[in-house]
Amino acid sequence: MTQINIVLPDDVWADVETGTEALVEDWLVSEGDSVKAGQPIANVVVVKSNHEVTAPTDGVVEKILVAAEDTFAPGTVLALLREMP
Repeated sequence: MTQINIVLPDDVWADVETGTEALVEDWLVSEGDSVKAGQPIANVVVVKSNHEVTAPTDGVVEKILVAAEDTFAPGTVLALLREMP
């Protein structure tokens, strides 16, 4: 089983000023939850625009690393997902 880092895609940050942080508005899953590829798992806000973070593959949410209402910088790992065959 492979562990996958969940990050906000680079294209979301493309037109954002350097030094800008995003906010995890809320998590739609909890640690230990099973998820399907493409399933929304979190809502984040970047400069007044909302974005859904989706599961890249089927798996189980191992660990949430950035809590709801916390901010994060580009490239920050938001959560760890254990891929399921």
